[in-house]
Amino acid sequence: MNTLNKKVKNRLALTNATNFKIKPFHHVVFWAFYFLFNFLRWGSFYSDYLYSFKSNLLGFPIHIILSYFTIYYLIPRYIFRKKFLSFVVLLILSIFIMVFFKFELTKFLISNNVWPEGPETYYLTFDYTIVMMLGELYVITFVASIKLTIDWLRESGRIAKLEKAQLETELKFLRNQISPHFFFNTLNNIYAQSLDNSKDTPDTILKLSDLMRYLIYDANKKKYQSLKKELEFLENYIELERIRHTQNLNLVYHVEGNPRDKKIIPLLLINFVENAFKHGANKSIEKVDILIDLIIKEDWLTFKINNTKPTQKFITVSKKDKGGVGLTNVKKRLELRYAENEYDLNITETKTNFQVELNLKLMPDEA
Repeated sequence: MNTLNKKVKNRLALTNATNFKIKPFHHVVFWAFYFLFNFLRWGSFYSDYLYSFKSNLLGFPIHIILSYFTIYYLIPRYIFRKKFLSFVVLLILSIFIMVFFKFELTKFLISNNVWPEGPETYYLTFDYTIVMMLGELYVITFVASIKLTIDWLRESGRIAKLEKAQLETELKFLRNQISPHFFFNTLNNIYAQSLDNSKDTPDTILKLSDLMRYLIYDANKKKYQSLKKELEFLENYIELERIRHTQNLNLVYHVEGNPRDKKIIPLLLINFVENAFKHGANKSIEKVDILIDLIIKEDWLTFKINNTKPTQKFITVSKKDKGGVGLTNVKKRLELRYAENEYDLNITETKTNFQVELNLKLMPDEA
């Protein structure tokens, strides 16, 4: 996915300069410059600008007819359909026919000696035919290469846009997975409090409303979110869990550095925190330690979370764990949004501990 992400960026950057519609004006300008170049080149080479002008004036309509016939008819009809032999035969035949017309028109309109730059030629000779055909082939190849290059750039741009759209759709899908998964667990918390008639239930509901406001109005509408807001969201969630697990939770939350003017993809860190509570405090009947450490240094964030694993668990009816969305989700989002050198994720699990360390490059907040 990292490779795909880089390819998409490279293709989009490559096609920005050619993302325009070619109009008749562009064709006119191209052939005008090409005519001027040929006229001056041969006029200077033979010290005869009048003949060069007449010769090019006669030859260029033939160049144009052959070039457009090749790129708009022969190539799409035969090359793209893999009829290579038919293409070669028709191309050679069309060039020969146009060379024949060029010979006759030159003889009739300009000079009996149709090849003053070569041996004196008054008849259609083999040498003249070969040299003129190679000259026409050169022009056709030059024009075709320009046309095929532009077509390739356009196609690359189209594919890049499709890949980018697919990437953004996948990112949106992954981000939207978080909300129902997160709310499911939080509502379970409130339900557990209501069963115990806890006095903290109103405060819990208020904090949940703050979380919902962030999810609905902020996190799901931006590719990147203010790190300060993201940490406030994280702290609200931690407080919800702290209220629920007052009896058997030892939680340390530490932030070092200034989160201002920094951005991060939204709802990234919550997965790790939620996972720590889910597989630690929520399943334990004994004391559980959860240590959360965030260090912000220049453009990098170091996020560490460590939770002890329960040795004795609540007895549950179902042994199937339905909460596997979190870590898989965050790994996927990191791969899609960040380059390989912009993050480093390490997950360590032992019999007694589960530890996550994420080093992440932060985006500057230009707003």
